Amino acid sequence: MDYSAQKNHVTLVITHNLLSGKTQAYEAWLDEVMPVAASFSGHLGVNVIRPNTGETSYTILVRFDSLDSLYAWINSPQRKALVEKASGLLDHGNREDRGDRLEIRPGAAFWFTPEVKKGRSPAKWKQYLVTLGVIFPSTNFVPWFWGMVLPIAKGTLWGHLLNDASVVALVVFFWMPQVTRILKNWLIPKG
Repeated sequence: MDYSAQKNHVTLVITHNLLSGKTQAYEAWLDEVMPVAASFSGHLGVNVIRPNTGETSYTILVRFDSLDSLYAWINSPQRKALVEKASGLLDHGNREDRGDRLEIRPGAAFWFTPEVKKGRSPAKWKQYLVTLGVIFPSTNFVPWFWGMVLPIAKGTLWGHLLNDASVVALVVFFWMPQVTRILKNWLIPKG
């Protein structure tokens, strides 16, 4: 096919989720594949977005001057052999793409569109228990504490505001981050 009408450069967005313990081998694979891609006509550059600590998803951005050049790389025997070589490093899940997910994006507009992660949420009953577990003690302790420190505030509107603001601050900034970190494997089991 002739894609010469495509005036702007195009970007191949590759997403790879690694199997546990395969980071070093994958980095070596990247060192092997990037010069091969760079040798293709129309190659404009590559960026690798490495995962945050505790995550396994790599995003590789390969830019070409046209769709023709990009498709020459995608369909090349060299790339197919390198993708096959990496398949033992990638978490395929239940997908047929062998862990090599591709998107083609024109220009650079997608840089300004944040990716939405589709993570699993904890079950509602677990959210209920955790929320109750942090709010119940807070709503009992905070009024007692402020009643001891500022007895004049007891029963006043500003006293209720102080209690409510303190409970919300404790829950949002202290209790929930701590409790969800401690219970993360129970809230969202791996697997």
